[in-house]
Amino acid sequence: MEKQKNAVGRRKEAVTRVFLSRGEGKITVNDKDYKVYFPLVYLQNQVEMPLKTVEALDKYDVKINATGGGIKGQAEAAKLGIARALCEINPEFRPALKAAGHMTRNPAGVERKKPGRKKARRSFQFSKR
Repeated sequence: MEKQKNAVGRRKEAVTRVFLSRGEGKITVNDKDYKVYFPLVYLQNQVEMPLKTVEALDKYDVKINATGGGIKGQAEAAKLGIARALCEINPEFRPALKAAGHMTRNPAGVERKKPGRKKARRSFQFSKR
């Protein structure tokens, strides 16, 4: 592998740029350790998941630039970006990552507000009088 591979991951309004290079398994998000940036354990697991799937958790260093959205969207965008970068490094990883569901971009976003309603679907409370 020459230098580093990069990929983009998106989820809701979050966009992450992922840079994968050979190393000892250090993951940084916006120049912070990912365990500091994502304090919740299940979000840390989301970021680690593609590397665990291909058993490469301690083989690559991951640098992530995350913008937009919330921390959950950023964590899931990072997951997609890491999976895409791993596929660039070794195309043999693709079937395992696809089977685990890491290669799918979740297109769900925020539904727009409709006229005559309080929110997208929520209506005003009905009153007889």
